[in-house]
Amino acid sequence: MKFIVAGGLNMFADWKQIQKAAIEADQLGYWGFVLPDHYMWGSERGGDSTFETWTALTYLAAKTEKIRLGTLVTPIPFRPPGMLAKIVSTLDLLSNGRTILGVGAGWSQTEFEGYSEWNSNKIRVDKTREGLDLILKLWTQEKVDFKGKFYHAKGAVLDPKPVQKPHPPLLFAGIGPRMLRMAGECADICMIAAFPNVDNTKSRKIVIDEAHRRQRTGKISMADMAPFPRSPESKYDQKEYLKHVEAASTAGSKYFVTPFPSTNYLGSLLDFAENIIPSFAK
Repeated sequence: MKFIVAGGLNMFADWKQIQKAAIEADQLGYWGFVLPDHYMWGSERGGDSTFETWTALTYLAAKTEKIRLGTLVTPIPFRPPGMLAKIVSTLDLLSNGRTILGVGAGWSQTEFEGYSEWNSNKIRVDKTREGLDLILKLWTQEKVDFKGKFYHAKGAVLDPKPVQKPHPPLLFAGIGPRMLRMAGECADICMIAAFPNVDNTKSRKIVIDEAHRRQRTGKISMADMAPFPRSPESKYDQKEYLKHVEAASTAGSKYFVTPFPSTNYLGSLLDFAENIIPSFAK
């Protein structure tokens, strides 16, 4: 099993801790380090003082050596997909092939209205599928002519291409049936979110059934995750984390995503690496 650190919210006030955590995670042998991709969280979720995630990941790439860096997740309709394709490709080149593109449809109406365009759930998912199609074409084709319902490109050249072939891995973490089926169709890694309203077994079945239908069963890996800390006062419990990792291993998951409480974050990162990872890492 490979372990991915969920680095917390991309709040500017947490930037120093995030830097330290990414560097420590790299040295401790974690496979990946991911951050959310949001410009505004809103007062109920911590505020709006954020850093731009893809820019921050590029900085972290220069401070680390082996760990993969990416998002959990990027709302594909939030930016022009052609520009996002170039951003991710550049980071993949600068990091020598260590980029992960997290794929989501977005959920924050306030954020989209402030920086992009808000649409219904259906249209955002439609944009995600079409935008992803354009991104993949730009990453793999010499010149792209694309005319979709939402996005267009005429003679677009993305060069140089990403280091990773055929392209940087796509990490899905959506919870709706259409996003789960899209994961079965397109994902390299699919994480089933540890939310109270998510039926893990049912969600996993939707993804696996779609992957089987498209003859991609061997091309997608499932990921589980530890629940997000419920409050700033939450504390790391080694036994509780171990229980979730054991369940993920039993279910056949190839990846495990782990957030840590803000209280003693670095200490928790170290304890997990020393006392849990060695029994499950391959």
